[in-house]
Amino acid sequence: MTAFLIKRVLQSVLTIFGVLTATFFLVRLAGDPAALLLPIEATDRDIAEFRRALGLDQPLPIQYLKFLLSAIEGDFGVSLRQRTSALGLVIERLPATLELALTAFVLGIVLAFLLGLAMRLSNSPRLRAVIMWAALIRQAIPVFWFGLLLILLFAVNLRWLPSLGRGTIAHLVLPALTLATYELALYLRLFNSSLAAEGQQDYVRTAYAKGQSRVSVLLRHMLPNALLPLITIAGINLGVLLGGTVVTETVFSWPGVGRLIVQSVCLIFVIVNLIVDLLYAYVDPRVRLS
Repeated sequence: MTAFLIKRVLQSVLTIFGVLTATFFLVRLAGDPAALLLPIEATDRDIAEFRRALGLDQPLPIQYLKFLLSAIEGDFGVSLRQRTSALGLVIERLPATLELALTAFVLGIVLAFLLGLAMRLSNSPRLRAVIMWAALIRQAIPVFWFGLLLILLFAVNLRWLPSLGRGTIAHLVLPALTLATYELALYLRLFNSSLAAEGQQDYVRTAYAKGQSRVSVLLRHMLPNALLPLITIAGINLGVLLGGTVVTETVFSWPGVGRLIVQSVCLIFVIVNLIVDLLYAYVDPRVRLS
């Protein structure tokens, strides 16, 4: 397990280094910040002072080395648009985004888990068709449009829940439900296909031959193995979820990182994938030997 952990951490560090390098040079290719941010009437002297204040007058290799050293120290510079610490902006708004994304993530997994078990245990083709069609229809609706529909129904017409802002658990319900149900169809199809594949394995037939009940075989034997593909996809989708809260935060006026997180979504993917790898190794001991 230790060797597996070291290997995955080193891979993540190299990936983060690549992301930082790509970010640095892509930002430089976007154009001169002085020309983009200063007003048209700015003089050459104003431009020169602006570039000197940001260190843009130094050679590119020096800028790159300073960028890497600052990133290692946790100093991500100053936001060019808001003229304040970039890390401070993220830290200030990140709790709201994490609250929304993680709540939606857990809610989506729980819904898929419960509905998948209901479909499997009931063995009713009609119930399965109703659940799958409902999930597919939800996935066909854009996030912003579904969020507006929830606001119209539960906030405007029924007046059960608040429509905007952050404060209480009630404020979290609608935006979390909007995000949680978007990938529900994917989770259900993956979960059901994994359970169906496990149901054909020899160990399942052996368990039935020993007289174990259908529920016991499903929960104790099939479920741990069927969860492995779901964990992988859910981990990838958590990165997508964190990067995709921009639209939902805008619709519900949620004071999260929003657009700021788009700039760091690659780093989020790396961290999430590392967590998924470790969780995968914990659930399936065979992975530790790879």
